[in-house]
Amino acid sequence: MRVLEIVLAIVFLPFAGAALTPLVFRVAGERTAYYAAGVAAVCLGLVGQLYATGAHGLASIEWVPSLGISLAFYVDGLSLLISMLASGVGVLILAYSGGYMHGEPGQAKYYATLLAFMGSMLGVALAADLFALFTFWELTSLSSFLLIGHYTSEGSSQYAARKSMLITVAGGLFMLAGFLLFAWAGGTTLIVGEGSLTANADATVETLRTAGLFVPSLLLLGIGAATKSAQVPFHVWLPNAMEAPTPVSAFLHSATMVKAGVYLVGRFRPFFLEAVPEGTHLPEWSLVFVTLGLLTMTVTAILAVQATDIKELLAYSTASHLGLIVAGFGVANAYGAETGAFHILNHASFKAALFLVAGIVAHEAGTRDISKLRGLRHDLPVTALVAGLASLSMAGVPPFNGFYSKELLFEATYELAHEVGGLTWLFPVVAVFGSVFTFLYSLKFLSLFLGDRNDDLGHVHRPPLAMLVPPAVLGLLVTVISVDPQLAVDALVGEVYGSTVPGEAHAFSVGLPTHLTPPVAMSAITIGIGALLWPQYDRIHDGIRALLHGPVRANWWYDGGVKGLTAGSKSVASRVQTGLLRTYATWALGATAALVVGGYLVAGVGFPPLELAEGMTVPMVLVLLVALVGAAAVGVAPSHIAGVLTLSIVGFMVAIFFILADAPDLALTQLVVETLVLVLFLLVLDRLPVYYGTPRVSVAVRDAALSLIVGATVFLTVVFSTAGSPDTIGGSLSRLAGVPGEHATFFMDYGGGYNVVNVVLVDFRAVDTLGEVTVVAMAALSVLTLVRMRERGEAQ
Repeated sequence: MRVLEIVLAIVFLPFAGAALTPLVFRVAGERTAYYAAGVAAVCLGLVGQLYATGAHGLASIEWVPSLGISLAFYVDGLSLLISMLASGVGVLILAYSGGYMHGEPGQAKYYATLLAFMGSMLGVALAADLFALFTFWELTSLSSFLLIGHYTSEGSSQYAARKSMLITVAGGLFMLAGFLLFAWAGGTTLIVGEGSLTANADATVETLRTAGLFVPSLLLLGIGAATKSAQVPFHVWLPNAMEAPTPVSAFLHSATMVKAGVYLVGRFRPFFLEAVPEGTHLPEWSLVFVTLGLLTMTVTAILAVQATDIKELLAYSTASHLGLIVAGFGVANAYGAETGAFHILNHASFKAALFLVAGIVAHEAGTRDISKLRGLRHDLPVTALVAGLASLSMAGVPPFNGFYSKELLFEATYELAHEVGGLTWLFPVVAVFGSVFTFLYSLKFLSLFLGDRNDDLGHVHRPPLAMLVPPAVLGLLVTVISVDPQLAVDALVGEVYGSTVPGEAHAFSVGLPTHLTPPVAMSAITIGIGALLWPQYDRIHDGIRALLHGPVRANWWYDGGVKGLTAGSKSVASRVQTGLLRTYATWALGATAALVVGGYLVAGVGFPPLELAEGMTVPMVLVLLVALVGAAAVGVAPSHIAGVLTLSIVGFMVAIFFILADAPDLALTQLVVETLVLVLFLLVLDRLPVYYGTPRVSVAVRDAALSLIVGATVFLTVVFSTAGSPDTIGGSLSRLAGVPGEHATFFMDYGGGYNVVNVVLVDFRAVDTLGEVTVVAMAALSVLTLVRMRERGEAQ
């Protein structure tokens, strides 16, 4: 199979599987979990085929040719790793769901949505086009919304789903704005590959810098990544997302969806670092992402220590480790890329295992309250072994796999500080400080299985095999990487590293330290301080919780903001949705005028010089002045009939203008239409009140102001649209008119007639007449509706 065909199968097979899931569920019932796991296994096999054959590079098909947008995919180390995680962990999660979701409602929707999510994430991992990436990115938000809100009758689930959707989709829109800037500056929507943004990074970045848009584009990209990967201050959605079933938490919020943000950072890292000006020690890229990552790593690690629920602890720890990856990719040296590449794999292995362990504990012990859980190794020995391996890895204790990527972060931040100096020495200090809290909450999770058993816990059942095998497989993966980390580097992580560095990538090696270095000292300090603070864990826990009140909590800002927006929306709705046509017209016309005029101002459209058109005579000017007076008189007419008669003055003046301009055919048409409309209006007005009534002064002033604004907008639009080529159609037809006989066929083919009058009447006047007839018909229907409502006594 060709690379493109394999990639298309990988991305779209889950969507096809999702479409068939309701039918499969009718036949297989709860065994649909294994059907879904089979679909994921096929995707994993196809990803493995790409990896085994060494297939790399760009593959695309046309999507929107008129806009130069293609459905492009790129296969390299980074895309393969994320694809393996999405499909491989997907197999385990879907199989695990076969036991966990027993007896749960909505299973057909659950498995279909999980498969759709997996397809979306595979699309994100493999997309090489900005708009293809954005499309799959938003599909992950949509499917995660459905999964987080799986328990639709629960208020907490509804709240969590809305929060995740609001934050991640809003972030995606910021990211889209950044994508548009990249596409404009680079002249392409391809991210990587030949002729892409990354391949032409120097020119693209120079264009952005010249326009003053480099930093805005970087920040827009950062917001998209931060919202999806739960970086501070957008981390608030992740703990609430734990309302979803545990398999969803393990899949979306440890191994896949939250990895989309760090994947985005890794994918664009070569683009932003390729064009760093020579002599720059701290590029904008590093300043933004190292700060963001270390802040998130520290703040969420502290929040994890104050957690009282095991899934809440894991949620905050997930955000913390994602911060570690972002900080690693942010450091503009080789160690930073190594950190991000290696920790994506390490974090997925131990965190997915821990989430599945948490699911077993909650499912079999009946509680997720940390204070009630202790000594579970007696009831769940295999689960305890997996928890021990994964917890020590999460803590960064050697020789477990989390230690190696944590060590790389220490080395990256130390080397950066050593090179730049000054305030950058805060980076390694903060990295150690945040890691101390990581050590503490990791031991806290492990302590659930240690010590004496809580007598109040009751009987704890052994989990079914379907729930035990997936975390055991992940625990085995943690063990393999821990025993031989270089094997993981040589097999895949090295290629991931190569995908995230500009230019040629060098080989790198990891292993247990053999001598004292600054990073080794930083690890020793972390573990030593963590061990000293462990006996005081409860006091630290209580102290942090005591501080988390009011504005200190990010949720306080989120809830207050949403509440304010809701109140504002209700206030606006009560003013806009009044049931009165006058109000709707006011808001619609006012908003349209504001958008149009605002567009002109933003675009910097200049006002063209005004001058009388060629052939304009004094009588013509006088006729137009009379028409203006008639139009102004309509606004002060004392009755319906007077208003219609005054308005007809405008129409008749236009007819006279056509006569003076030597266009008798148009004048005749105008007179006929104007007379007919006048007669129709007079017949209708016989059924309406004679007197308008006296409007309030405020209403009259508002309507007058709106009329002036709308009129000015239309005037500006006509002036701007006709300033450049005011007579393009007429000039073209005039040039083709009067063609000699031997060329008549040419004119006939292009114009549809042998002279200009034929063409104008047939091609343009007919369309104009159709528009006039349509307008008159719509007005007649509106008047008829109003009259019928008045006869029935309905409110107008």
